[in-house]
Amino acid sequence: MNCKTTPLSIAFYPSVNQISANVWNDLSFGDSPYFEREYLLALEENHNSILFFYAAVFNREKEVVAFASIQIVDFYPNTILNDWQSILKKIASIARKIRLIPKEKPLKILNCGNLFVSGNHGIYLKETIDDKKTVFKFLLKKITKHFQNNKKTPVDIFIIKDFTKNEVSITNELIGLGYYAFNVEPNMKLVLDSKWKNFDDYLQSLKTKFRVKAKKAIQLSSNLEIDWVNSESLPKDVLEMTTLYKKVTSRAGFNFSDFNLATYLDLKKNFKDDYFIKTYRLNSKLIGFMSGLKTKQSIDAHFVGINYTFNRQYAVYQRMLYDYISLAIESKVKKINYGRTASEIKSSVGAIPEHLTVYIRHKKNLANKFLKLFLLHIQPSEFNQKYPFKNQL
Repeated sequence: MNCKTTPLSIAFYPSVNQISANVWNDLSFGDSPYFEREYLLALEENHNSILFFYAAVFNREKEVVAFASIQIVDFYPNTILNDWQSILKKIASIARKIRLIPKEKPLKILNCGNLFVSGNHGIYLKETIDDKKTVFKFLLKKITKHFQNNKKTPVDIFIIKDFTKNEVSITNELIGLGYYAFNVEPNMKLVLDSKWKNFDDYLQSLKTKFRVKAKKAIQLSSNLEIDWVNSESLPKDVLEMTTLYKKVTSRAGFNFSDFNLATYLDLKKNFKDDYFIKTYRLNSKLIGFMSGLKTKQSIDAHFVGINYTFNRQYAVYQRMLYDYISLAIESKVKKINYGRTASEIKSSVGAIPEHLTVYIRHKKNLANKFLKLFLLHIQPSEFNQKYPFKNQL
């Protein structure tokens, strides 16, 4: 499909429900459930404070060649506590001083990606496209222009995320549209050894120090009641799980938007056993949970909840990390995407950093020039990378 000689057009949709069946039928997302209608609808219907938009690019034959998932959120600078997002607080401060945005209003952030999952889950380019750069640039140029001038849904900051080093040869087209690139906290990824047939095989691949640590965590957590959650038991657990989830996010310092755990009800209904939730109880009291999505190639860790009062004594979080590994081996997938945060402890079970690039710009050219100066000082947090396997240094 040669798009250099093919005129392109774009359509915007304010809801999944307004995208025609023909568009969905034209798309083939392969191993990415994050673009599927059922997944996007579950997010949309359970997050009323977020504005959701979608865009589809068509070629001359009216075939869909690209798709984008977009969210617009209100951002309050005073809520920022951690590192790289502090740039938004600085942008807001300067923009208000030079009267680019009103003092009393929050920043409107457009995020092209997934607010709740690390990775490129915002831009889909059809594999059959010959000239992906042209299609990508057309899509993002139209998105930027559409929301720069849209009075009904004004946007202050555009964020396009998260791209691996293999993708930046295409996504760097954004630089020509006034965007700046910078690195954020990496996705911690564990690539499974094809020789691992069970969890004991994984343990045997570890250096003595890390194998002892793993066995100790399993022993400390042996008194916990650990169960998979099914659709029938989930509704009564959601409230307690939300309390534990908030204990974790309060330590993160900043989130663009809180995840509504009621979304789990729809995800379990739509994805069955591919969407998994496991609970950890002590004397029948819920003290932790983990969740995630199983694809053909990977186990993607999603949100966890922990009562930190019991975390160290019962190795709750560490047990979760090992349980992801057990599930991945059993499911015969190639990797685990552990996501951001807690990079050091994730590296201690074998995960390595997958560096991600984010692009950002302000809608106003003057504020955008200041933005470039701040980005020079933004770097991912350093951590002590562990190398737990015998075949590593």
